[in-house]
Amino acid sequence: MSRLRVIPTWRHGRERLYVCRADGGNVAWYDRETARVNLLSEDQREEVLAALGPFLTGQVAVGPPPVPTPAELALLALHPDDDLAPNRPGEALLVALDRDPGPARRLRPDPRRRALAAEQTVGEALDGLDGAGWHTLHSVPLPGGDRIHHLLIGPGGLFAVHALYARKQRVRVADPLVTLGRREAGPLLRRVRADADRASYALTAEVHPVLALVGPADIGFTAPPREVRVLPDTDLPALGRLGGVLKPADVAALHGMARDRHTWARL
Repeated sequence: MSRLRVIPTWRHGRERLYVCRADGGNVAWYDRETARVNLLSEDQREEVLAALGPFLTGQVAVGPPPVPTPAELALLALHPDDDLAPNRPGEALLVALDRDPGPARRLRPDPRRRALAAEQTVGEALDGLDGAGWHTLHSVPLPGGDRIHHLLIGPGGLFAVHALYARKQRVRVADPLVTLGRREAGPLLRRVRADADRASYALTAEVHPVLALVGPADIGFTAPPREVRVLPDTDLPALGRLGGVLKPADVAALHGMARDRHTWARL
């Protein structure tokens, strides 16, 4: 019977399985995202692999921990309170609703809950791209109380994604105006572009604006919007097929910069 035990943990939104001795000391860890078992002691290779056996799937690399890159070293020095990676989709709305749920009975649905549903739907779709070399940050705070709903970083570049609840509504786009059902048109594309421009300034890299419509019945355009992708949430996985813009090292460096709250406080 193995003297080692496996303890699952979550660190910066990634699952790791630590292999520990009876006294609590770590001898190895398995990172599911990279499919790598990192050994701190080569002498215990067989025992570690036996303990991890039920958790390993597919081909797995085994060896000593890789030398951390400058981006990884910077993340190690990042204070947990300044790390945006643990933010959930709609984090700001979740906090606001927790502090002020509103009256139990109201004539109309709380618009915050529809906005939250939109951000959660879009966030789930974007989080599904993680295995393809993409990273998503949610509810990125900007000075002045604004925020970027989702920031997607990966091989195809950077995207500031704004989520809009449009369940069973007809959407009409006449740049910069967006009309949802019978509501009054508003210059939403102006804000979507402004968010992307602020992100570009903070990260010193081009960030593309995206408006993601959740559950629309139909989308119509008077003309193609300028520089903004407008698409239903069901088309978001297509972003994960984009590539040829950023190398893995660039993705890691930009992700590390973007998840630091101080990066955005300077705007």
